Amino acid sequence: MTCTEFIALLDDLMDDRVSAALRAELEEHLRGCEHCVVTLNTTRKTIEIYRSHELYELPNDLRSRLHKAILAKCKKC
Repeated sequence: MTCTEFIALLDDLMDDRVSAALRAELEEHLRGCEHCVVTLNTTRKTIEIYRSHELYELPNDLRSRLHKAILAKCKKC
């Protein structure tokens, strides 16, 4: 299992739409791949925050950098 394959199956894994054999393969990949563990945990946390409708205040410097990055990306389109 590669990281690309893992990411492609992430939705199905989180929605419990994978077979037991595929789940075992995905879990095996997670045991050896910190990057995919972080991706899975971050995705779960993002969904949790979205569902709870919690608002998080961003520090001003982070807000400014994010705003600049978004504007720069939009200008490229």
